[in-house]
Amino acid sequence: MPADQLNVIIHGAGGAIGGAVAEEFARLGARLFLAGHGEASVNATAEKVRALGGGAHSSRVDAYSRAEVDAHTNAVADLSGRIDVMFNAVEVPRVQGVPLLEMDADDVVAPAAAWLRTQFLTARAAAGYMVPQGSGTILMLSASPARLALAGVGGFAAACAAVEALTRTFAAETGAAGVRTVCLRPHRIRETIGITPDLPMELGEFTRFLESLTTSGTLPTLGEVARAAVFAATGGAASMNGTVLNLTGGMSPD
Repeated sequence: MPADQLNVIIHGAGGAIGGAVAEEFARLGARLFLAGHGEASVNATAEKVRALGGGAHSSRVDAYSRAEVDAHTNAVADLSGRIDVMFNAVEVPRVQGVPLLEMDADDVVAPAAAWLRTQFLTARAAAGYMVPQGSGTILMLSASPARLALAGVGGFAAACAAVEALTRTFAAETGAAGVRTVCLRPHRIRETIGITPDLPMELGEFTRFLESLTTSGTLPTLGEVARAAVFAATGGAASMNGTVLNLTGGMSPD
């Protein structure tokens, strides 16, 4: 389906990744349904989308709440008649930079429990409409630690791997109905590093460390990740299902 005919739900639309993906879809004329926990940040993304020529509806939604996710998804379907793409870019709690031997069990388990919960809830809600209509794309999000032996990431690597496994299961169960599920796996995105490194080192050192883990010596940008999301959701990736779109610059080789 052409991008300008797509109805797209984005959870975490007020964040860096969700906002960038929303803007990329907007450039192609898609109709955006933006959701997030922070009303002001979601509204700000909606204004950018409208300025780019896309249609935008914004809502405050707790993507960890089944009731709120289902209510929002139902409202989108009632308004638009169909749901073509759902992308979940919601942030998850995590403790990093602390050795596992010094971490509390709850801090190790929390990222996986949170990320699996929100990705499952939003994917299930969207798939409930995509399966009967016989088409749709679910986009999940992980990160490079999913396939690496990397110290200092706490339970985050396990959380990433769990979301990628969930991607495969959704694809196996809904693929025959015409619904594709793809996971985006970026390395740490340059624009999201901010001023506080995840690991106990100076900011410049941390950035150089991240770059050194790639084969290209560079970090992915928000624009690159956003364009990959649109590619995965449109006709160019029609044969891609139950897999990971590797955006790590070679940090993880598969």
